[in-house]
Amino acid sequence: MVSKRRFFSFIFFLFLLNAPVFAQEFQLETEKTMQRLLQQADTDGDKKVTVEDEPKMPFLIPRSQGDSVAIGEIYYLSNLLQELAIARGNDEDYLEISLEEIQEKPADRISRRIKEQFWDDLTRTIDRKGIEKILRDTKASDGVQRLYVPATDTSGIKYYKDLQQELSGFEVVVLPEKITPQYVKSINEKPGLLALKIEDGRGVPFVVPGGRFNEMYGWDSYFEGVGLLIDGRIDLARAMVDNFIYQINHYGKILNANRSYYLTRTQPPFMSSFVREVYEAMEEKDEKWLRKALEAAIKEYGQVWMVKGERLTGNGLNRYFAEGIGIPPETEKGHFDEVLRGFAEKYGLEVSEFVEKYQSGEIDAPEVDEYFLHDRSLRESGHDTSWRLENRTAYLNTVDLNSLLYKYEKDFEYLIDEYFDGRFTTSTGKTYTDDHWEEKAEDRKELMNRYLWNENSGSFYDYNFKTGEQTGYTSATNFYPLWSGLASEEQAERMVPQLMHDLQAQGGILSSARSSVEKNATNEVQRQWDYPYGWAPHQMLLWQGLLDYGYEAQAYELIYRWLWMITKNAVDYNGTIPEKYDVVDATHKVYAEYGNVGTEFDYITTSGFGWMNASYQLGLELLPEQYVEKLNALVPPGELIFK
Repeated sequence: MVSKRRFFSFIFFLFLLNAPVFAQEFQLETEKTMQRLLQQADTDGDKKVTVEDEPKMPFLIPRSQGDSVAIGEIYYLSNLLQELAIARGNDEDYLEISLEEIQEKPADRISRRIKEQFWDDLTRTIDRKGIEKILRDTKASDGVQRLYVPATDTSGIKYYKDLQQELSGFEVVVLPEKITPQYVKSINEKPGLLALKIEDGRGVPFVVPGGRFNEMYGWDSYFEGVGLLIDGRIDLARAMVDNFIYQINHYGKILNANRSYYLTRTQPPFMSSFVREVYEAMEEKDEKWLRKALEAAIKEYGQVWMVKGERLTGNGLNRYFAEGIGIPPETEKGHFDEVLRGFAEKYGLEVSEFVEKYQSGEIDAPEVDEYFLHDRSLRESGHDTSWRLENRTAYLNTVDLNSLLYKYEKDFEYLIDEYFDGRFTTSTGKTYTDDHWEEKAEDRKELMNRYLWNENSGSFYDYNFKTGEQTGYTSATNFYPLWSGLASEEQAERMVPQLMHDLQAQGGILSSARSSVEKNATNEVQRQWDYPYGWAPHQMLLWQGLLDYGYEAQAYELIYRWLWMITKNAVDYNGTIPEKYDVVDATHKVYAEYGNVGTEFDYITTSGFGWMNASYQLGLELLPEQYVEKLNALVPPGELIFK
């Protein structure tokens, strides 16, 4: 028996033989057509047209000649629904659309929408124009919308204080000059956004990770910037660097995100790469801007990462180390109940009573303090959460962090040599030479090879400086030395086969190996930065690392797998571009400890997800054209040979 879907596809194929109507435009009544389409095609009532629907009949589009064109393909019906949703959102009574637009090739459509729509939808400003969105912030637990402003930003204080007089329900709070963990804990019940740069009476724009966010995140911003530069949005990428400069100068660090409870926490460092890539994308080089940005990056390197006893450990390598007191307030209520139950039992208390007494300071529990030191540091790493880091993050010299700081040192060396004749003097009179940073990088490489490289297995591993042992955990982060350029050719030759064997999956690169999860997990909870999940930043860094070391075939295969998965899911599920994927089953339907941002929408996604968008644009830029053609045809990766 022929399935209904195949029957409709056959009808559409017959229609395609009628070439003269291919370029014809249709004028459709927006609301009437949309309701008719939903009634016929959205059979499960989720306000989308997906492969889970069973259209009742081919959908007929009327032509001016009085006859109709039949469409039965789910993808084409979904595209039509999306275009009708856009027209309705623009208050257009009629939609003019051609069959060619309905049939737009999937990779072309995704890329076009990222460039033309998604970036703008994800852009925010914290100023008079953009504040209305912030005033609807659902994270204001007590109903008051607060904005915290640094004491050092006098012009910002005046701007926002004036704005406070205009807006009801909006409170401006000036931060103390010295931010302590005690102060941050004291305002946890009064959360709010942190101010960013105001210039010429307007907020400097930034891109948020997803549509429900209002804050600028640390490492998300760099990857978004990569996508923005590809799409010609140098202005927006530069603006984000400007906001990072503001954060370094006024908050002392690039923040995990500009939220009050993130004041003591940063994220993986990508500032030097961001500065370098934005500057080199400028048609007219602004040396004054480069000087300011480079100085800020050097300042961040010194005062955030190279403070002994904090993020710099005794062996000369670095760790994530997020200060704070108590339970991280951004987590949902009850998130830590399973962990805290064991501690509560020692005190003969119920979990809720223990939490109350611990948070108030009535109970002094150093072992709980240590657990949350590791948890906050894990969140600072950006990998929240992973069994790789569980309950030991602050004791680890991680491969990822030290690779990123090696990249800082090499970027500083390059920028000073290339643009400042080998000598750079800051506004405070401190002078750095390119040789200084070359020496720093070589020192770090030697230490990483001593502590993190395992000659027997041919891999870098995180090093637990408390136990004096490598963790042996196989993670995508073990391969960051390929991206940073730290690995030798001989090391790369041993690492790449492991990457392809241990971490390649149907949809791209796994966050970690299944064997490592099984060995380290203490319960059955799936951590979202572990097997079977895959994330955009890992893909982007390792693609580039493979290409830099000459492993083109491996890079192209991994790129294709990732793009194929994104494209296939978008085609089947109404254009969905989510936060993360299960790369084993190549699906956006994930069941980890947190949900999947970007999957909940009606009719059409307007923003995708920031670094997912960027990974798509980067992948298309790196992938040879013959593979892009296969991608548009949704040819499974297993049917291709990569060269």
